[in-house]
Amino acid sequence: MRTAPGTPAPRPRRGRERGRPARMLPGFGLTLGGTLLFLSLATLLPLSALALKASSLSWPAFWTQISDARALATYRITLVSALAATALNVVLGVSVAWILVRYEFPGRRLLDAAVDLPFALPTAVAGLSLATLLAPNGLVGQLFAPLGIKLAYALPGMVAAMSFTSFPFVARTVQPVLADLDPQLEEAAATLGAGPLAVFRRVVFPAILPATLAGATLALVRCLGEFGAVVFIAGNLPFRTEITSLLIYTRVAEHDYEAAAALAVVILAAALLVLLAMNTIQHRLLRRLH
Repeated sequence: MRTAPGTPAPRPRRGRERGRPARMLPGFGLTLGGTLLFLSLATLLPLSALALKASSLSWPAFWTQISDARALATYRITLVSALAATALNVVLGVSVAWILVRYEFPGRRLLDAAVDLPFALPTAVAGLSLATLLAPNGLVGQLFAPLGIKLAYALPGMVAAMSFTSFPFVARTVQPVLADLDPQLEEAAATLGAGPLAVFRRVVFPAILPATLAGATLALVRCLGEFGAVVFIAGNLPFRTEITSLLIYTRVAEHDYEAAAALAVVILAAALLVLLAMNTIQHRLLRRLH
């Protein structure tokens, strides 16, 4: 491009002189460094200390601790309770998100605020409240006691405690996706003769499936490591209501820190595997949708 006589030629940018494209967002190095520093201090450093403590055991001793009959029973009880609580959370979370997005009614804002209540309450308070409510002489437990159904200090109470603390993950993950979903798609499907169930199954459910899986994953991981809410209602009965977190607490109380660290590594590995598997499934679903 030619310039008028006497006009200095424009100077090229320094980044382009060196063959690098100009960055659209400044401060990448600072933000990346701060993020990595926070991640290291808050996550990687404690997990490294846990792995280091567990590594003080020899492999035979480590395997003995994590494959003990009592430990295997806690894995089974924890997994069954967590899966049941997650399934319950998916149904309740999607239902509550649907109600909050699609309907206007008195008390809607109060219900919307109450969804986040389990995040605000200490888990010990939630466990104590549920134990009082579901005990054989409690408000709800006394209704089932004559039928021989035990809620507290049994699997139903543990599922209720896990579901209470992890319920908001599903509702809050699905709610914004439902809010962005165009209602005209459902109206068009209904106009073509599709019933309510067909509309939900063919139009709504595929759109919210990735978000539902993401919320269910977070809820499942939270249930796997739940302690405060379950300790008050489980009863800590070995081979019956003892979850892995309670066994870890027992080992710490016995000053057997190496065994506690070994069990904690198992929970950590299980949580990482769940997150990795669900992220892979969610990525493939998003690729199919787009």
